[in-house]
Amino acid sequence: MKILLVEDDLEISKLLAEFLQENGYEVFCQYDGLHVLDCLRENNIDLILLDINLPEQDGYRLCSSIRSFSTTPILFITGRNTTMDELQALTLGGDDYITKPFSPSEMLARVKAHLSRYERLIGSGTPANDIIEIRGLKIDKTARRVYVNGEEKNFTTKEFDLLA
Repeated sequence: MKILLVEDDLEISKLLAEFLQENGYEVFCQYDGLHVLDCLRENNIDLILLDINLPEQDGYRLCSSIRSFSTTPILFITGRNTTMDELQALTLGGDDYITKPFSPSEMLARVKAHLSRYERLIGSGTPANDIIEIRGLKIDKTARRVYVNGEEKNFTTKEFDLLA
């Protein structure tokens, strides 16, 4: 399972990433809001841990942008602890809200719960896409789309069939 951790505090980011890796997750770290969307498009991320206070683009805006193309679970991890902050995060599409400081074990339990719930929802109605990935080439056979280094390329039906 792949987790995208978006946290500008390098020490917190390092500790959380190590903890998640020790528990079997592959972790991608972003420290500002600039390249989060690129990372999501290039990697098949299963869950996002998102801070609100980020340089360049805050977590609220990122959440809105992510929700425009993805249903990946988003758990806010933030030092903001007002009801208004929590309501805004959840209204914009966040799935959970964890206030710092928090127990890494509690965060892990929430991560597992959301991943489990998401897998059940995804698996209940739609089959998973049949995807082939090789050295920067990603072929989504179900959606009939091809990506080279994260950039979608157009193929005719025959070209796609030959490539697949």
